[in-house]
Amino acid sequence: MRAVVQRVSSASVSVNQESIGQIQKGFLVLLGVERGDTDKDLHYIVEKVAGLRVFDDEEGRMNRSLVDTQGELLVVSQFTLLGDARHGKRPSFTQSAPPDEAKRLYERAVVLFREKGIKTEMELGEPQFSVDRYLSEIERRSKDIEQSQSSALKQWKGGS
Repeated sequence: MRAVVQRVSSASVSVNQESIGQIQKGFLVLLGVERGDTDKDLHYIVEKVAGLRVFDDEEGRMNRSLVDTQGELLVVSQFTLLGDARHGKRPSFTQSAPPDEAKRLYERAVVLFREKGIKTEMELGEPQFSVDRYLSEIERRSKDIEQSQSSALKQWKGGS
């Protein structure tokens, strides 16, 4: 599982010029679900994103989390995060989870964020697979963070 987290002043996602999700100050999270990802992987990502301290405190230091600031969250399913271009010039997406499994973990992520008291927007209706989506975000001093949780990554880094 891979999440790219972008701190934003506002963000929205649209399909066919129709907004299907939008937030004000908070995080835009692109979430890629990998084959074999489990609820344990999902909980790791949710805990990490919810606890990231990248918002300024009273002294201007990045000490506050999304929960601390009552920020909002827009979660967008994004299988292309798992594209592998190590061999050749055309990325392979074979490590991306099948749509049904990706949808289940994506929807579960939204529930877990909401259980933490975070106002969370998802793509309204069905997650939009295989359509052209347009993301619009306004950054405030860009802070982009990638967070991964997978057995392959843990093994590569020497973990268990």
